[in-house]
Amino acid sequence: MTAFDDAEVEAFRADIGRSRVPGAYSPGRWSVAAGNRDPAVVGALPARVRLRDTTMRALGALPLERAARSGFLRRLVASGVPEVVVPRADDSAEAVAAVKAERPDCAVLCPFVSTADEVEAARRAGYDGVQVPVPGFGPASAIYDPVEGGGVRTRAEVVARAAAVVARARARGLRVVAALMMVSYLTRDVLADTLAALAGADEVTLFDGPGALGPEAFADLVRATAAAGVPVGVHPHDTFGLAVACATASARAGAQVVEVSVNGYCGGPGNADLAATAAAFEVLYGVDTGVRLAHLTGLARAAAGLTGRPAARHQPVVGPDAFHWGDGDWVRRESEVDPLLHNCVEPGLFGNDRA
Repeated sequence: MTAFDDAEVEAFRADIGRSRVPGAYSPGRWSVAAGNRDPAVVGALPARVRLRDTTMRALGALPLERAARSGFLRRLVASGVPEVVVPRADDSAEAVAAVKAERPDCAVLCPFVSTADEVEAARRAGYDGVQVPVPGFGPASAIYDPVEGGGVRTRAEVVARAAAVVARARARGLRVVAALMMVSYLTRDVLADTLAALAGADEVTLFDGPGALGPEAFADLVRATAAAGVPVGVHPHDTFGLAVACATASARAGAQVVEVSVNGYCGGPGNADLAATAAAFEVLYGVDTGVRLAHLTGLARAAAGLTGRPAARHQPVVGPDAFHWGDGDWVRRESEVDPLLHNCVEPGLFGNDRA
């Protein structure tokens, strides 16, 4: 290995430093491209975005012991996520109480509430809000919610049923998120009619279960939804490895909420990963998420141990090999001069290391 004297090292550092700008470069933390922080390049981004974690919903079908599930929920909330989705269960009230004991300001939402009785159950359990699903079709919605006795519903009937649940939840003092499903199939006319019928909702979240929207199309749909004057959330899936890109593009277009999960746990190709999404917003774009980044590696590995579903070794920012470039001479020389070259972000920021 070639050794450099102190003068050479300082000259190298000065050479590197000429390419850096404050913000995109934070000494000891990260060194990303200056263009990421330039509105002329990336457009306007919000100062803050809310990440709503849905991991507990993904864990709902697993045969976990109650103590293990509760312990993970408390650890998740301690990571600083501002909102969590917790499915209904026999111990829902205990789960909500555990969240509030850990962090009183963390909002707890009940997913997929589709009847008045389910609204009442959520209210009794102490949830802050509910997500009311709005199927993506008219007659074809019977695929997911068959009509008792057969037959089909029109699109207007499908939306009216959801709107009635929205109204009931609002009347009971709950925050209401209208969850528009299968949004890659929404036409502009159908979107406009649906939003008009759901005008009482506090938020509209766009669920792309198939992961069929690219970042540009997702952003366009967010703009169209936000034009109705309603706060917008997004739930992107990672079918093409673009869930985080869809999240950031949607925030740029006006989305205030992004649904994420630890290790991307969700159905099919998975959701936007909590760690990668928080890292992209905070490090690349300077957008505050409120997440305690140093918790993310431990949280990801705890989830893998709980589920038996290990993430990839090179998983962004939390994988055991995410910052490992081998043991070549150039790696050691680079580390001596400046550790924020190939590793553009310090692993310890996320509770990780260079392995």
